[in-house]
Amino acid sequence: MTTLDQIAGQIIKEQELIIGPLAWDEANLVKGLSVLNKETGQVSISEGVDKKLVINQLVKEYEVLFGRAAREVCREAARGLVSTLSQDEVPSSLR
Repeated sequence: MTTLDQIAGQIIKEQELIIGPLAWDEANLVKGLSVLNKETGQVSISEGVDKKLVINQLVKEYEVLFGRAAREVCREAARGLVSTLSQDEVPSSLR
């Protein structure tokens, strides 16, 4: 599991605290993202796709639901993991 996979899982789990099971429904709409285990928040981003783009699309799904606050929740959820990445590895939606 890559750091970006972990970030996606953490974002979904944090959104779940706010909007409940709908967070997983929205995650399932993101092409290239597969939910492996809802309880643990384990997800996988497909090989051969731009993983940063998948994260950006995930954040956008939540942002469409409840606006800019969703982006801030995503940033906060990913903060610890993002700090382990180089600046060019960080998805633009989390900067």
